[in-house]
Amino acid sequence: MRILQAIGKFFRAVFKPIEANTVTFVALYVLGVVSVWLTVPNTPSGKFYANTWLELFLDLYLLCVVLMLFPQPHQKERNRAKGLRRAWLSVGGFRGIVKLLLCIVLYAVALADVYCFEKYGSSLSPSMLMLVGETDSREAGEFLNSVFQWETLTSGVGWLLLIALCHIVASWLVRHFKRIRGLHDSFSALCGVIVAVLLVWAAMTSWKNKQGLWRLMTLSTVGAVENELTRYHRAEQYLPIYRLAFSIRANQLAARQVDQLVEASDKATVDSCDYTSPTIVLIIGESYNKHHAQLYGYYMPTTPRQLARERTGQLVKFTDVVTSWNLTSFVFKHMLSLYVVGDEGSWSDYPLFPKVFKQAGYDVTFLTNQFLTKAKEAVFDFSGGFFLNHPQLSDAMFSYRNTTIHPWDDGLLRDWDEKVTSGEVGGRSLVIFHLLGQHMNYYSRYPKKQTHFTAADYEEHRPKMLPHHKKQLVWYDNATLYNDSIVDQIIRRFEKQDAVVIYVPDHGEEVYEPGRFVICRNHSDDIDYPLAYYEYEVPFWVWCSKKYIAARPELFRQIRAARNRPMMTDALPHMLLYLAGIHTKDYRPEHNILSSEYNEKRPRLLKGVVDYDTLTHDMSSKRTANIPKAASKDKKSPASKVKK
Repeated sequence: MRILQAIGKFFRAVFKPIEANTVTFVALYVLGVVSVWLTVPNTPSGKFYANTWLELFLDLYLLCVVLMLFPQPHQKERNRAKGLRRAWLSVGGFRGIVKLLLCIVLYAVALADVYCFEKYGSSLSPSMLMLVGETDSREAGEFLNSVFQWETLTSGVGWLLLIALCHIVASWLVRHFKRIRGLHDSFSALCGVIVAVLLVWAAMTSWKNKQGLWRLMTLSTVGAVENELTRYHRAEQYLPIYRLAFSIRANQLAARQVDQLVEASDKATVDSCDYTSPTIVLIIGESYNKHHAQLYGYYMPTTPRQLARERTGQLVKFTDVVTSWNLTSFVFKHMLSLYVVGDEGSWSDYPLFPKVFKQAGYDVTFLTNQFLTKAKEAVFDFSGGFFLNHPQLSDAMFSYRNTTIHPWDDGLLRDWDEKVTSGEVGGRSLVIFHLLGQHMNYYSRYPKKQTHFTAADYEEHRPKMLPHHKKQLVWYDNATLYNDSIVDQIIRRFEKQDAVVIYVPDHGEEVYEPGRFVICRNHSDDIDYPLAYYEYEVPFWVWCSKKYIAARPELFRQIRAARNRPMMTDALPHMLLYLAGIHTKDYRPEHNILSSEYNEKRPRLLKGVVDYDTLTHDMSSKRTANIPKAASKDKKSPASKVKK
């Protein structure tokens, strides 16, 4: 009998946190479920977090346990009290105040999350929080005014306000009319059994996600956070409060690295500059599979214009170049910083090369079709662009920037033409074009009127390819062909100048390559040669105008002599400093591929862990790559020719 009583007492204790906070538990549970439903993207990949029901139950139970730690006055004590003390006790004392503050925060965050999702297409995110930090009083007033418009109140925001109203009414009714001595012991114990079963079930199904959330919130850099989010079993920030906490944490980490970059920039010095190359143009592509480039032997005519320029002798193709990462943001940090993989510290401890160029007297232009802060921005774009968009760092690096992004990369050509027309082009120029290139989704990376390849063109080379896989391949190759036209148009704008143009993409890409079932990229740390072949090997070339070659035959000879040297793109800034003739303590000739002191034996560490040059060149992968489709892919060419 005593054992049964002890068991009953235990289960009544289990149920007690919910029993003592019933209205709060039910209202916040409804709020959580509705918030999740209202922020599911209306896309094929958008889905309701399957474990919402159980994980939310677990989260709110733990919240109720915390509330139990705060004392709550008894009814008799409330009746005896007078004045301010009576008012204090009537709201529930310490527990009531804590509960009230928690509810205010949770409702406010949920309202902001749903409003942002419906207004801007994005729930709370690091970029959204950064934009809020840049909002002035006028913009804040306009924002609050839009919140209380009828259109907003009749949207998902209205549902949350209705839940809040019901919560207030239910709390008032319970406080003023509830005179129940307590639930019957047997019923309370039964409820405790049900709660215990649900808690065990919820703990089992939620454990991995809780581990993921803990990892996410305890990482020390924005890059590490981004890398964590590439995991297949990444943490689900399914509640608005989780998204807010993550956004705050990401902005804290970004601010820390910005401080490091500002300090490193302040220490950067330029001793002198020879202005060896008056005009340097750097074109940074996106998601470019080297083995889909006709320039490198692909069976489809995807780069006819680059091939034609190579035949003139002005375009020098480099044959052994790899990138340090297969994530844009990591590559950008390495490619813009004078840090190289293997150095002490991190990339943010070293100056950014555009800042050094501007300090040396170059007019530095940055035209990007990706890294402009916007509300609907994934953490990957935030990670890659936060330091580029920081006002102080941006002013230190760039003389001119575009202010809008474009559906296709030809918009950047118009941005440049407008700058030229306005007369803002300086005598000595560094121009950086950052293209969208072949970024997912491939079908949206070129105008449909410029479609050239069709599925029929691949029957000879990929006859057994699944139709929906072949569709992705067709889109990708058409995007590559369009990219060829954009790159050619950029070169045309500098043909008559004393200019050198360098092309390099951030990383490779997979489009259902033979024997592989990968689209986009596989972010595994277990890098074998097939993965490196498609995702880390990248095209890299240098084009020089006739005027440039005539004025610097020895430098052009050095460029041609270096074309077969091994290189990793993190060392690119040192080559650029050399081309400009910038003398600074931060330049290191052992990382300049054109230098006689270049270190060809430096380990080319992919993701900082795997030496590319030690990989066995075996194209048969031992593992099956199972990743989401949107992870987030020389034989005779077709008879049809590409119009140049």
